[in-house]
Amino acid sequence: MLFSTRAEYGVRLMVELGRHAGDQPVSLNAVAENERLPLSYLEHLVAKLRKAGLVESQRGARGGYRLARPADRIDMLEVVQALEGAITPMECFHPEPEGKVSCSHEADGDHACATKLLWTKVHGGVAKALSGTTLADLVEFAGAGGDGPPEPDPTKAVAGAA
Repeated sequence: MLFSTRAEYGVRLMVELGRHAGDQPVSLNAVAENERLPLSYLEHLVAKLRKAGLVESQRGARGGYRLARPADRIDMLEVVQALEGAITPMECFHPEPEGKVSCSHEADGDHACATKLLWTKVHGGVAKALSGTTLADLVEFAGAGGDGPPEPDPTKAVAGAA
């Protein structure tokens, strides 16, 4: 599964805003310069993030953008879905609002789709990884220089651990 540059650049934008949490609003020009990203693309992304209630804007000479809530209360599933829409590993795969999976192949016949179990597991794994990662985690990782994956938090349960 590939995410587009919307997700990559949007997450980088959010991390940059997270680095300045509590400070004055950050201009998109500053983010574009610091992250070496195209300003016009960031303008498009920040509009989606603002609509999703993840960032706030402030007009004026000292205007810019800031997080709408603390970084530890923003998970990456929210961010990616705001930028990419529903996360689906296959075109035929559609998560319904209740978290169940509907497959367009099942609608055509009376038997289950042979690959539904696989794509359900893929979707669940991606969603779990994104929802289990907060913006604060990424800000902290970036502040540490990004020298490899973060150490696991022993207070959090690990899937498959006995």
